[in-house]
Amino acid sequence: MEEFHRTREELDAALDAVGASPAEVGRVELIVRRPDTGEREVVTAAELDADEGLVGDNWRRRGSGSRPDGSANPDAQLTLMNAHAAQAVAATRERWPLAGDQLYVDLDLSVDNLPPGTQLALGDAVIEVTHEPHTGCAKFSERFGSDAIRWVNQSPGRELRLRGVNTRIVSGGVVRVGDAISRL
Repeated sequence: MEEFHRTREELDAALDAVGASPAEVGRVELIVRRPDTGEREVVTAAELDADEGLVGDNWRRRGSGSRPDGSANPDAQLTLMNAHAAQAVAATRERWPLAGDQLYVDLDLSVDNLPPGTQLALGDAVIEVTHEPHTGCAKFSERFGSDAIRWVNQSPGRELRLRGVNTRIVSGGVVRVGDAISRL
């Protein structure tokens, strides 16, 4: 995929679209499975499992360098990114998966709208927003540029969770592109 980095001005112009995302009931726009490091599979449906995460994703196998034993972080089991924020940084829908999240949704993911502990229903599953911050990393900066990493990690991007939000799966089920995602 061709590399393209948005300017801060272009990114800031997308804030109105991000802010227009619904607060209560949104929509699942894209589902991405990461079978191995650096690999992405766009799927139309996925099974969410409370133990395994998104089935076929490498979350459990990959583990987490932030945990003493290197095991997978249950508070970062499933990541969601606002679809408008993804479009802003990626420039094209085909590049959204490079962000590394599994679900891209049209829903207000801000801290004010979805504080930790908020549960969301999507498809047959229920997930819960965790305290674990989801911030842009070196890979995100490499893929989308230095303006994008600052846009998501600095105010107001941090409060709006432009980089996305970490969740854990409360009860498993199938989720499909086009499914509603709603606050419980």
